[in-house]
Amino acid sequence: MERIESESIQQRIEALRREVAFHNYRYHVLDAPVISDAEYDRLLRELVGLEQTHPELASPDSPTQRVGGEALDRFEKVQHPAPILSLDNAFDAAGVRSWQERIARLLPPETRLSYTVEPKIDGLTVVLHYREGRFALGATRGSGEVGEDITANLRTLRGLPLRIPVHGDAPAPSAIVVRGEAYIAIRDFEQMNRRLLEAGEKTFANPRNAAAGTLRQLDPKVVAARPLSLWCYQIVHSAPPPPHSQWETLEYLQALGFPVVRERERFDDLETMLRYCQEWSARRDTLPYEVDGLVIKVDDLRVQAELGVVGKAPRGAIALKFPAREATTRLLEIGSNVGRTGVITPYAVLEPVELGGATIRRATLHNFDYIREKDIRVGDRILIKRSGDVIPYVVGPITEVRDGSEVAYALPSTCPSCGGPVAPAAQEVALYCLNPACPAQLVRRVDYWAGRGLMDIAGLGPQQADLLVRAGLVHDVADLYRLQAEDLLPLDGFAAKATANLLNAIGASRSRPLARLIAALGIRRVGNTVAEILVQHHYSIDALAQASQESLQEIPGIGPFTAQAIAEWFADERNRALVEKLRAVGVRMAAEAAGTPAGPGPLTGKTLVITGTLPTMSREQAAAYIRAHGGQVTDSVSRKTDYLVVGADPGGTKYRRAQELQVPMVDEAALRRMVAGPAD
Repeated sequence: MERIESESIQQRIEALRREVAFHNYRYHVLDAPVISDAEYDRLLRELVGLEQTHPELASPDSPTQRVGGEALDRFEKVQHPAPILSLDNAFDAAGVRSWQERIARLLPPETRLSYTVEPKIDGLTVVLHYREGRFALGATRGSGEVGEDITANLRTLRGLPLRIPVHGDAPAPSAIVVRGEAYIAIRDFEQMNRRLLEAGEKTFANPRNAAAGTLRQLDPKVVAARPLSLWCYQIVHSAPPPPHSQWETLEYLQALGFPVVRERERFDDLETMLRYCQEWSARRDTLPYEVDGLVIKVDDLRVQAELGVVGKAPRGAIALKFPAREATTRLLEIGSNVGRTGVITPYAVLEPVELGGATIRRATLHNFDYIREKDIRVGDRILIKRSGDVIPYVVGPITEVRDGSEVAYALPSTCPSCGGPVAPAAQEVALYCLNPACPAQLVRRVDYWAGRGLMDIAGLGPQQADLLVRAGLVHDVADLYRLQAEDLLPLDGFAAKATANLLNAIGASRSRPLARLIAALGIRRVGNTVAEILVQHHYSIDALAQASQESLQEIPGIGPFTAQAIAEWFADERNRALVEKLRAVGVRMAAEAAGTPAGPGPLTGKTLVITGTLPTMSREQAAAYIRAHGGQVTDSVSRKTDYLVVGADPGGTKYRRAQELQVPMVDEAALRRMVAGPAD
């Protein structure tokens, strides 16, 4: 009777192991769970309980073994079954064409080549050994011939199958060695660094360093607590032999239950493939993981083998590298700028360094708290990063190379522009210049006022604004409307035609829509989108000025901090005086026609956020289109957002936040279909 009960328990344990492994695969590999977290936790708890009660039935391939075992004294060396090769690099389409021409000369003339393209994940190469379907050994790449045994650490990865196939009845290969890349997703990396910072522990400079440092921890419990993920892409050895093409290999690995990157394509034509690569690079900042290029492979693995190896790289594959996004250099000085609202922002003066095809001499430091939290010191060797075309920023110091000459940074006690007093603002990390007549603030306010999408004064940019302020012609934006030709002609760069054009543009700006005026006033937290929302409820500057903070906060899309900023701006006597000066020079102070906000429509009750460049509409047009059909438009993604409207080159912050909150994403065509409704 006991034997029957033992067999029944063993069957239940095996069934639970298969079920938990399957749900791990659905969640961590396919990103498509079919049960709730609570249901998964219940299954795992039952399995843990049975294994603790019956330790004689323990198995190293049980999903419960991912928590990490005992710490190691050192890593053992592992001989790879075949060389784990690196790749030669190309840096542009010409380099890829040259590679294709080189390999074509080594092949029979009639050979027709196909190619697979996969992202080059910026992580750490791992080599995974399976025997009779069970994970038996995991190693680092090491020298390519010999690596280090990190089996205990790799067992903790949720996406790594401990037994294959993960589901289905297909037989497992008797032996298979798979190559993959361990990495940490961007969102997981940011969250992990926040936790480490809060705990007073050392943070990581980038996801790749974090992945590499984690996998080489001697304590698997530390590894288990960190968010490592895995992509697999190559069969190093297999019995029976593996498929004959790279594309089939990826599909075979996926069928066995290995995580395989979704962003992969196959091409029969080189030029079509190169166009794809060019388009793909623009998506780099929208991906949830870091990539530093694309890997292009001859799809036929038999042709790859025939092409052989040159040095330590296969001839049949090449990495098309993206421009570098990170570099190290010396921090020479920390300076600070004064913005139009008086906020003082620090920046780094750098020893010049090449990054992303440009020579970088300055980088942003975000804010003064960032300098303190990262312990950034003048003289530090620092890591800088540049994503897409945005301004480079300082990631942090490389503390290991400090020699004691570095100097801690002290907060400025006076404004760097006017020398006036500074103070922190409540609930913010910034310092503010308290002098409303600060020249730096005024120059930026004038430049902002004249900007596109605001008062749109062509010919009035930062240089002209600086010139007008230094000449004493402009003390606030209302003074722009009192300028005469005789004021401008004596100034550098103001010939007769340029002067006439500027005065005409200033005159035309008097009649800009009310929302443009509200946004151009520079009220903190009020941009174009918030201004459009305000105009739907207040049809003149006077009505807005009289609104209480409480009533403003009741407007959908207006939060408490924004409502407070608006009320405080209009409560300031200097700002009210500016409004009166603008009224006196003829700037429009009311909407063209008062009326009620857009009535009910297909988007009524929906809140949308727009990011990127849409095919046929500007952002202003898209926002107006959404509001015309009943929807609300806000600037940032939150739990109240119903849809993110995504165009080309979307902003990374909004895109990642939408992914994190699982906000549905639609393109312009889908937005139009939502408005049009179902076809008859």
